[in-house]
Order: sequence, then structure tokens, then C-alpha cells
Amino acid sequence: MKVKVLFTGKTTEPWVRQGIEDYAARIRHYVPFELVELRDEEMILKSLRSADHLVLLDEHGATYSSLDWARNLEQKAAHLPKDLVFAVGGPYGFPAAVLARSQELLSLSRMTFSHQLVRVVFLEQLYRAFTIIRGEPYHHE
Repeated sequence: MKVKVLFTGKTTEPWVRQGIEDYAARIRHYVPFELVELRDEEMILKSLRSADHLVLLDEHGATYSSLDWARNLEQKAAHLPKDLVFAVGGPYGFPAAVLARSQELLSLSRMTFSHQLVRVVFLEQLYRAFTIIRGEPYHHE
């Protein structure tokens, strides 16, 4: 399984870019991983292959504890015959066509975060999930 994360819009803050690069490098130790910055949400559909499993980060999505998220990701890795693609939209959400194409909605919190900050928070949670799956000491209960 390959994991791809799509960001819409540019990452403008240097500290956000540094966080993204740090967690992307960490994630690559566990899985083939790709980050793609797209001009806007309309480009999401054009960047997908028909077999991709699309998960949108959306405030109306499912929420998980870190342990449950790791279990969910582990199940996907074991059973998905396709690549796993996560999309982080801009401040106004996703167009109807993108929502219709997605297989899942995922929420990081009931709180609202800036779309720039979500990039780092999501990648940290993705990294955390892989460390939990491998039984590494990053996550503490």
C-alpha cells in the first residue's frame, strides 16, 4: 500500500513547511509516501486513479483516538488492494463531486483548525499511527 496526501493551496508558513517535511520523512520509514500540493480542490479528482481509496479530512468525518486510528490504518493496510489517498482541503471544504468520490470522511477533532495547521497535525497523527502499529515507544498511554 502506498499512502499519498494531497494538500490544496500552498503551504505559506515556513514553520508549517518544516513540520510537514519532518513528518513526511518519518512516515517514509514505514510506507511508500507521497505529498502533493494542488492548486485547488478541483484538482483532487484529476490527481486520482480509479482504484485509489480517497479519505477526506472534513469536520463531519469520523473521529478516532490515536489507538483506534492506528487500528483503522492497520486494517486498511492489510485489506485495501489500492493506494490510500488523504486530501486536506482549504478553508471552505470540498466540492460536491469530490465528496461524492470519497470513500471516507475523517475528522481530527470537533474543533476547527486552520487548513495550514491541519497539514502538520494530520501528518503527526499518521506518523503516530505507524509507530503504534509497530509497537514503537513514540505514543504513551
